Amino acid sequence: MSVAEKAPEAGTRPARPRAPRFTDENGRRIRGWELVLRYVLLTAVLVLTVGPFVWQLSTSFKGPTEDIFSSPPKFLPGHPTLHNYERVSETIPVWDYALNSLKVAAANVVTNCVGSALAGYALARLRYRGRRVAALVFVLAMLVPAEGIIIAQFTTMRELGLNNTLVGVVLPGSIGAMNVLLMRNAFLNLPYEIEEAAYVDGANVWQRFLRIALPSVRGTLAVVAIFAFMGAWDDFLWPLIVLSDPSRFTLTIGLNYLHGTFANDERLVAAGTIIAVAPLIALFACLQRYFFRGVGEGAVKG
Repeated sequence: MSVAEKAPEAGTRPARPRAPRFTDENGRRIRGWELVLRYVLLTAVLVLTVGPFVWQLSTSFKGPTEDIFSSPPKFLPGHPTLHNYERVSETIPVWDYALNSLKVAAANVVTNCVGSALAGYALARLRYRGRRVAALVFVLAMLVPAEGIIIAQFTTMRELGLNNTLVGVVLPGSIGAMNVLLMRNAFLNLPYEIEEAAYVDGANVWQRFLRIALPSVRGTLAVVAIFAFMGAWDDFLWPLIVLSDPSRFTLTIGLNYLHGTFANDERLVAAGTIIAVAPLIALFACLQRYFFRGVGEGAVKG
């Protein structure tokens, strides 16, 4: 091609650069005002959810001379100090309470992961009479409020001799109905062809469960573990009813005594709140990649 042929024709204008185009995950175009509206809503949700935690964290580091009710509020402490955390540990045996909560939460995670996985696999894969009725029972169990059966639970623990023990705190919530249904749905999303191939190769039901099905639902197991840990760690009503020995109190009950003793000192209450929330943040940080991966479980990978 000659130089003359490459030159643009007389009277033609050079093409203008196109404006940047914003698309979503499906490739559809997003208008500018829609994108701005999304970010405004996300920012509002972020402020409403993270704002109280940031305020409590800031208050826990403020000294006694700083005004925590100033207007406008100051999120950054002028002179950060750890004295409030020291006073919490001096006022109540917070680390003993945290150890009790950790024992209860760890036991609750183990029992829920094991029991929910076994029950969910039985509801999703095994063939037996009454399977749909059993699944319906778990759904109905979620509709019953905990306050409606708490007296029956307390009477049962007392008859079993587990009153005022950490085992009595763990036992009623050892297997949650919602966790069983989560595992059931995860196993249902797995293709049958994989297990059928293992069955043809001679694998029994336990081998198919342990070597094929269970490794494929690790994301849902992480979700169950997080929910079980949060439910046991944050539970207040049931430990308050079943426990009477202060040496066996969980952290939520201990912090309640702290709040009652120092109701006017919000700095100590904020420090105790941060101590209680820190393990939940650490757990989610460790399991977040499995947590978000659970959405795509059950797909056939090439």
